[in-house]
Formats: sequence, structure tokens, C-alpha cells
Amino acid sequence: METRYYKVTKIEGEYATLTDLDTGDEIFIALFLLPEGTDLGTKLKYELLEYEII
Repeated sequence: METRYYKVTKIEGEYATLTDLDTGDEIFIALFLLPEGTDLGTKLKYELLEYEII
């Protein structure tokens, strides 16, 4: 599985919209699956089924 990079572009309730920094594709994900401290504008690395703040 390849490494992906995202930016949090929207937070609505308990869900976040992540935008892929390479393709511009958007995904929707529950906030509890993201690292503590994730907020609007946070950049994330997704690798080995885990998100990490970069």
C-alpha cells in the first residue's frame, strides 16, 4: 500500500473531509480515526493503515 498525503479541508460534527494533496480527491472520515490534535488545515500522512500528523 502506498503512502498518501492529505490536508483536512472541512470538519462537520464528528467527520472530516480530507483532500489528497497529489490528486485533489476528497475522502470523508470519522474524526476518531485521525490523530489527536487534528484540526482544520492539518496535513496528514496515511501509511500502513494509520494517519500521522506531518
